[in-house]
Amino acid sequence: MKKISLFVGFLCLASVSLAQLKATVACPSFEVDILDGKVNGYKANTIAGMIKNKWPCFTSVTNDSAKCGEAVYYKDKGISFYTSRDYVEITEGFKGKLSIPLLGSARGSLFKTLGNPAMKDAAWDAYQTSYGCLILYFNKANKVRMIQFSTLGTSAIKLCE
Repeated sequence: MKKISLFVGFLCLASVSLAQLKATVACPSFEVDILDGKVNGYKANTIAGMIKNKWPCFTSVTNDSAKCGEAVYYKDKGISFYTSRDYVEITEGFKGKLSIPLLGSARGSLFKTLGNPAMKDAAWDAYQTSYGCLILYFNKANKVRMIQFSTLGTSAIKLCE
């Protein structure tokens, strides 16, 4: 009986000793420069491979050419990179630093910082910038709920639905 118990004990130890430790992927913080149109120095037209290398903690990646093309999503961080369409999207719950804290800002308070929008709708304002364009989406209370910026201008950008 001792031999059987000893054998079972060795089997348990052997199975535990083969376990591997897996390190959690560390993700650098996101720092967005709204006036320069960059995330940690990367413009919106950066290729997906560079983005995935810089921030390896992405939640998903798509490459559906029929819809939005290639995109890298960080849903838990509130940011997505639409690399085929050259724009970045930042949503409420963004976990990072904005050079200008636009999320939650009232619509009427943006003129001093951004000037007049180039295009306007009931739900959004689009600003022409030196790097391309900046689009702000508003909720029912007229506060910024989503930010998109692109290296393309307001007349050339193609957004995903």
